[in-house]
Amino acid sequence: MSDYNYDLFVIGAGSGGVRAARFSANYGARVAIAEDMFMGGTCVNVGCIPKKLFVYASHFKEDFVDAKSYGWGVNAEQFNWQTLLENKNNEIKRLNGIYESLLGNAGVEIIHGRASIVDAHTISVGNKKYTANNILIATGGWPLVPDIPGKQHIITSTEAFYLEKIPKKIIIVGGGYIAVEFAGIFNGLGVDTTLIYRGPKFMRGFDEDVREHLAGEMDKKGITIKLSTNISMIQKIEEDFVATCEDGSIMEADLIMYATGRAPKINGLGLESVGVELRENGAIIVDDYFQSSVESIYAIGDVIDKIQLTPVALVEGMAVAKTLFCNEPSKVDYNNIATAVFSQPPIGTVGLTEEEARKSYDDVAIFKSDFRSLKHTLTKRDERVLMKMIVDKKSDRVLGVHMVGSEAGEIIQGIAIALKAGATKSVFDATLGIHPTLAEEFVTMREPVISSSN
Repeated sequence: MSDYNYDLFVIGAGSGGVRAARFSANYGARVAIAEDMFMGGTCVNVGCIPKKLFVYASHFKEDFVDAKSYGWGVNAEQFNWQTLLENKNNEIKRLNGIYESLLGNAGVEIIHGRASIVDAHTISVGNKKYTANNILIATGGWPLVPDIPGKQHIITSTEAFYLEKIPKKIIIVGGGYIAVEFAGIFNGLGVDTTLIYRGPKFMRGFDEDVREHLAGEMDKKGITIKLSTNISMIQKIEEDFVATCEDGSIMEADLIMYATGRAPKINGLGLESVGVELRENGAIIVDDYFQSSVESIYAIGDVIDKIQLTPVALVEGMAVAKTLFCNEPSKVDYNNIATAVFSQPPIGTVGLTEEEARKSYDDVAIFKSDFRSLKHTLTKRDERVLMKMIVDKKSDRVLGVHMVGSEAGEIIQGIAIALKAGATKSVFDATLGIHPTLAEEFVTMREPVISSSN
């Protein structure tokens, strides 16, 4: 038994921190976890879970319209924001309780309060100090807001989950997944929605065809997209907000939301005083085993800014627990991590984009399909599905698969298993499709649309 109060002290009870704490305790370690906001972190409270619930809510508008083409006489009642908010809040409270129970059942001591690091083995929470052989930082990230005149009028995704009333007209600033997801949410709930992005094309880092296809589909749904546009000032005039853009144009709305990135949540942790090295954006620098520049201090999740996804934080937390308390030094394989964007229509993607593949491989073949789903042959809705596959011609290995369309995330999850196993295009070709489904298209694409060398 060491002289420290704990073998591991975790700061932050989000997905990664809770996973590390639980399994470390299961491996026999004495563990405490400190949280000053809410159990479950961003994902449970102001991220993945409430966002997906909002996406479900916003899609019913189209579902009611489409139902008529299938013989249903649907008289949809007017949408009630307060009902959605109340039901969402009740579900979040339920999940908060589950997280607390998981920790308690594992024998983890839960400390409510804001923690800061005093030295390599000492943590302060309120007026009390604790010691630990190892400290794990899992504090996540927090939305960034630009320093412009009128920034006090801006809301972020955090506040969007707790609005007292739904706006009539909203401006959303940003070009990443949070921005496009909320544009779809508010538009689907009947809000006049404008999406502004400073660059010429949103969803940077995604495959070019995916980016272009999604923009076209969002435009069809009535979302106003303004690219190469940036707000320089926001003013409040009576009940509305007036946004002045850098090009001199003016836009009005009763709500302005920014989704322009997130920063590692390190303020007040005391990292500089103990010598923890940081990147320029505040992310904690760690090695392959998530150890910082201070031997006893580790970090995982969004605070290290590798890949900001809940499943990634979970596997990082597991790796730390195994490394420290299972005599099993563990790294994380970041290759072929699948992800979904719950835009409308949604994106599912795994592996390399076409642009990335062409940089790394001498000769690639591109298989692509763009079509209207069977469902909309009756509804006549002008929504199209995009499916794309990138193949290394030399090895026949599938390098990347991308989709924009209904249930893209569900479909790509299964395909991610195939890519992780090293599947070739011939394996896809030999697989019989399930008919009629969207997913069968991935095993029936026979002729490449593009095949060329770099």
